[in-house]
Amino acid sequence: MKRVLVLSPHTDDGELGCGGSIARLVEEGIEVYYVALSACEKSVPGEYPPDILKREVRKATKILGVDESNLLLYDFEVREYPTLRQKILDVLIEIRDEVKPEWVFTPSSFDTHQDHKVTREETLRAFKKYTILGYEQPWNNITFNTTCFIRLEKRHVDKKIAALKCYESQMDKAYMEEKFIRSLARTRGVQIDSEYAEAFEVIRWIV
Repeated sequence: MKRVLVLSPHTDDGELGCGGSIARLVEEGIEVYYVALSACEKSVPGEYPPDILKREVRKATKILGVDESNLLLYDFEVREYPTLRQKILDVLIEIRDEVKPEWVFTPSSFDTHQDHKVTREETLRAFKKYTILGYEQPWNNITFNTTCFIRLEKRHVDKKIAALKCYESQMDKAYMEEKFIRSLARTRGVQIDSEYAEAFEVIRWIV
């Protein structure tokens, strides 16, 4: 495998769902592309500038080792994805043809957030001939199929936590807490007799 694409409906979803795996894949010499479809300017707390999440995602992905030229940022309106479905699909097809990834990470089939749901559905349309893994976000998931695991070392989880700490504007969210991030990685690790891991839903597996 040479190239992986991480699809993040909003800035920070990619780090939350597979930040440790990004760190591991980059370390192993795999080229990682990170796409954020929205910087959620409408949802930014009033004390921050509207573009703060664009600044934060640049810092976060740099910590994980993603090349700046492989960070692609878009401006789809947060919580409006169901009405923007075709435009999102068009963008994903353009990205597919340019990047030509072997694996694609996207929100899972169990994610209840409307923007995440549309991202996952349009990912399957655009990348139906590619391996697709759905990442875990327990605060949005009613349930989750742990059908794929990526083993992580402590250094990978540490990088994930350091990346998430770049999101100063989002630090009031419980799921951004270091204790939660580390405990979830430890829980998934225990399931496969590893110190740490991230779990994924196999949406499509191409061998």
